[in-house]
Amino acid sequence: MEQSFQQVIRNRRSVRKFEPGNAVGREVLERIVDCGRWAPSGANAQCFEFIVVDTPDLRNQVTEVFLRQAQRLVDHAKGFPAVKKTYLANTVAIVIVLGDPRWKVCFPQPTTDGWEAEYRDNNEAIFLCSLGAAIQNIQLGVAAEGLTSAWLSGGGEDITNKELADLLGYPEWMKAYGTIPIGIPAATQDRRYRRPLAQCLHWNGYNPAQFRTHEQVDFFESTLRPFAMYRDRENFQDWEDRTEKLGEWDAAFTSATPNPSGKLQPEADFSAPRTLGQATKRRQKD
Repeated sequence: MEQSFQQVIRNRRSVRKFEPGNAVGREVLERIVDCGRWAPSGANAQCFEFIVVDTPDLRNQVTEVFLRQAQRLVDHAKGFPAVKKTYLANTVAIVIVLGDPRWKVCFPQPTTDGWEAEYRDNNEAIFLCSLGAAIQNIQLGVAAEGLTSAWLSGGGEDITNKELADLLGYPEWMKAYGTIPIGIPAATQDRRYRRPLAQCLHWNGYNPAQFRTHEQVDFFESTLRPFAMYRDRENFQDWEDRTEKLGEWDAAFTSATPNPSGKLQPEADFSAPRTLGQATKRRQKD
């Protein structure tokens, strides 16, 4: 049955359990990748390349690269829920989305030294947004075909990218910003947590009552994150242990106004965890 665009968006999942032993035709994979080709990009420069891995031997070699990447997460990024990548061996294909940084020359360039930082940073944002649009389009193309996928960013890490470049033959100075495993899900998955629309939609200007405070970010990172990332519930209201997990922060994560006072806060350093909690303790554990 034909799906509406809204249904396709809602059916997109990040799935890490695939049924083994399946295959799809290249015409299906071409339609999926063509969705990425039609993504918007800065200056219409189309700063992306797509490598589709659909042969078992090469797929297994790519899987080995990501098994090593996952182990590095375990060893050097404590607390992040590093998922073992063995499931990649059950995919029908793996799409690698490369970013070609040469095309940033097409983006706005400064006319004086005083504006160099301004446009260098802006051009990096244009570049990454262009790649993100292509990756998202591919994921929607996967969902439209009745398949499922995930979005792996680990290929963009320097060590992993070099291994992929050596294996797949692309220049090392390009980078695998997105890796998209495609397959048939081993189990139906419900929708993951989404913020209430009324909390993130602002009409005709930013509403300070919808500002999420530093303390709420701290609570999510330190305590709530492991559950919000992987539970198959779109709404916190459906959690049987909602009171236990959210506690005093219930309204902040379920209502339209997480910040009833309307008071904004100055910029703060969030480059590392700021408070202790279950997730933070795991991250900091040796």
